[in-house]
Amino acid sequence: MQTIAVVDYGHGNLRSVTKALEHVVDLVAGKRQKVILTSDPEQVYQADRVVFPGQGAAGGCMAAIDEYGLREIILLAAEEKPFLGICMGLQVLVEHSEENHGTDCLGFLPGEVKYFGDHLQDLNQQKLKVPHMGWNQVHQTRPHALWKGIPDHSRFYFVHSYFLETEADDLQVGSCIYGNEFTCAVARDNVFAIQCHPEKSADSGLQLLTNFVKWDGQT
Repeated sequence: MQTIAVVDYGHGNLRSVTKALEHVVDLVAGKRQKVILTSDPEQVYQADRVVFPGQGAAGGCMAAIDEYGLREIILLAAEEKPFLGICMGLQVLVEHSEENHGTDCLGFLPGEVKYFGDHLQDLNQQKLKVPHMGWNQVHQTRPHALWKGIPDHSRFYFVHSYFLETEADDLQVGSCIYGNEFTCAVARDNVFAIQCHPEKSADSGLQLLTNFVKWDGQT
C-alpha cells in the first residue's frame, strides 16, 4: 500500500486538505493508497507522496517547520517524491518573503514572495481588496500532468495577500490576474506547487488532487 503524507506543522487548513485527499483516494485508488496527517519526519520520509499545505504568515510557518524538526525532511521529500505544495506550501519553498519585515524561506526554488500592496487596482482603476479572496481563473501557461482533465481558465479558490515573483521562466505552469498578472502555479521535476486551495475549489480542485494521487512525478 502506498502512503500520501500531509505534513502537519501546526499551520494550515489541514483537515480540509486531508479530507479532500481521502475522498479522491477512495474514488481512484481504494485500498491501494492511504492518507496520513503527520508531523513525524520519519513518516514523511517513508511516504510515497507528500502534500505540504499551509496558511498564515511566512515567519510563523518557518518557525513552526523548524520547531517540528521538518525543514530537512521537507527539502528531502521535494528532491525525491511526488510533492504538492498548497498556498503557503508554495510560498515557503522559495528563497525569501517580504512578510514579517522579511523572512528567509526554504530556498528550494528561486523566487521572492511580495505583497500585493495597499493600492491595487483593476483595469478600470477600481481599488481591489487585499487579501485576494475568492474565485479566480487560472491560466495554464504550459502543460503539466496535474492539469489533466482541467480546462484552461478554470476557476480556483484563493486566499492570500502575497504572491510569488520569480525570474525562472521555466518554473511557471499557471498564472492568474488580480490587478496584475502573477505566477500562481509552479512545477519542477517531481514538485508542483499552487497558490490557490484545490481542496476548496470544487470539481477543478478535486481533479487536480486526483491527478496528484496518480502522478509518478513526471511532467
